[in-house]
Amino acid sequence: MNLVGMVHVNINCRNYERSIAFYQLLGFEEIWQVPKTNTKEVAAAVGMPPYKVKGALLSLKGAANPVVIDLLEWQEPTDDSPPYAHLYHVGLARLALQTTDIDADYEFLQKAGVDIVSKPATVSVSAEHGSRFFCFTDPDGTYLELVESY
Repeated sequence: MNLVGMVHVNINCRNYERSIAFYQLLGFEEIWQVPKTNTKEVAAAVGMPPYKVKGALLSLKGAANPVVIDLLEWQEPTDDSPPYAHLYHVGLARLALQTTDIDADYEFLQKAGVDIVSKPATVSVSAEHGSRFFCFTDPDGTYLELVESY
């Protein structure tokens, strides 16, 4: 294997306008609009029939390391099933984002009416190192996490 990094994380949503507003609230910006349709070859590469989609690649403004989300509203085919109901299922569970001020971000998200799982908790790796974190959900119930390391 010749892996050198991560390209993006795909998050599917029910309503692109509602979800892009949420991710912009977090500091993401659109960097590339996804074509509404694509070739049969591209559809086959993701295991789908020819499709219609609305979405974009989003990048976190000012991130030290690139953080890119592929935010997609599938219009055809479509599936309105809910995301994972909890964090202990098999598969990808949540996207963890790093912050420099978890208390301020917690208060900001709380005032914005975001569904927050709990207050920030502390995990100690050693007497000198650890992190504080909390989880919250996007408008469709996809879990996200904010982490501040010390």
